[in-house]
Amino acid sequence: MELSYGLIGAAYLIAALLFILSLSGLSKQETAQSGNYFGMAGMAIALLATLADPRVDNVLIIIVAMIIGSVIGLKLAKQVEMTQMPELVAILHSFVGLAAVLVGFNSYFAMDHHLLQVLTDTQIISVNIHLTEIFLGVFIGAVTFTGSIVAFGKLRGLINSSALMLPHRHKMNLAAGIICTFLMITFVKQGGGDFTLYVMTAIALLFGWHLVASIGGADMPVVVSMLNSYSGWAAAAAGFMLSNDLLIITGALVGSSGAILSYIMCKAMNRSFISVIAGGFGTEVVVDQDKDYGSYCETEAAEVASLLSDAKTVIITPGYGMAVAQAQYPVYELTRQLQAKGVEVRFAIHPVAGRLPGHMNVLLAEAKVPYDIVLGMDEINQDFQHTDVVLVIGANDTVNPAAAEDPNSPIAGMPVLEVWHAKNVIVFKRSMNTGYAGVQNPLFFKDNTKMLFGDAKESVNNIISAVK
Repeated sequence: MELSYGLIGAAYLIAALLFILSLSGLSKQETAQSGNYFGMAGMAIALLATLADPRVDNVLIIIVAMIIGSVIGLKLAKQVEMTQMPELVAILHSFVGLAAVLVGFNSYFAMDHHLLQVLTDTQIISVNIHLTEIFLGVFIGAVTFTGSIVAFGKLRGLINSSALMLPHRHKMNLAAGIICTFLMITFVKQGGGDFTLYVMTAIALLFGWHLVASIGGADMPVVVSMLNSYSGWAAAAAGFMLSNDLLIITGALVGSSGAILSYIMCKAMNRSFISVIAGGFGTEVVVDQDKDYGSYCETEAAEVASLLSDAKTVIITPGYGMAVAQAQYPVYELTRQLQAKGVEVRFAIHPVAGRLPGHMNVLLAEAKVPYDIVLGMDEINQDFQHTDVVLVIGANDTVNPAAAEDPNSPIAGMPVLEVWHAKNVIVFKRSMNTGYAGVQNPLFFKDNTKMLFGDAKESVNNIISAVK
């Protein structure tokens, strides 16, 4: 038996090391594939070691559940488009949160509450720690569950992407936190309590819903990253309740990496990290929807092709619209044609372009765009003033000069790609509708900007034909 536990512990250690290698590999585009393989290998070892644990009962039922889950997962993975990845990630986070809630309730009901009356002081301390683990695990899991569902709804378009502006919403969030803290103290002092746990769960579910609902659409990439962190801490809490070291390590890795990514993205957006945790991204300002920005100038594919052919430097700034149109493939074909003519072509990627961190990088890598011409905002922002033509393909909020020029804008202070400094700016859009943040973009009305309306993929193909 001891040998068996030793082998399981060694397997968990190997799995943990593979998860660390996976995170390291995923930090760079060149090593992302190997990072995925490390993660898959680590998970396979972890599952096999768990099934081999003598303490695990009903192995057959677990295997059947795994097979059913694998079939559903494979089917969904094959159906999901790359543009739907953000909402898929969000809904997967909700499953982690729900699992933590279920594990918490199971751990609580599995306790023998009658023995609490005859425990020694040392045993009481151990029980109190376990009750705290249960309470926090259920709380974090419930917040993650409903918060992730709201994020999924916003990304899917089932829920309005604008921030929910309830009166005194920050006070309500604070009150929910204080009440849950009081309930936790009561829960531990009384050695448990079904009613206390139920009330906290209900408050946590509402708190998670309101926390994400009060965050505006422009900040959804950060929300997804934040929920990723929450799901990690929920998994770690489940690990403590189950006394599973690997689950604790894995949850801590996911939670800390998600928190670090959220912090980096908040800095990139000039936002407060604390306000993310508190659900304070909802803006307090009122946008003047009736403001007259002037008139815009429309262009055609042939004119754009002529500008590109005569240019020496071109920068392409992709956004979620490019992902929806699946335009990355013709965009790279256009890039190759321009490079053959001696034109320098580079890509400018905003840290929160798309609706998931790294979304644009994955799309461009999928189209075989070389890594060395794909640059981040900090690397390329100063080069726009020396650029002949900028192609804004499906991007909106990440190239909005209002962030720098309008202190009343909901995205005021957010660092953006300063494309308006280029000699010519061509914006690919289907219409003059606002972006996901619901904010009008003054870029469209500037003298050096021209609008190319239509499907991005079709427009790029028309430009390719004209360039040839």
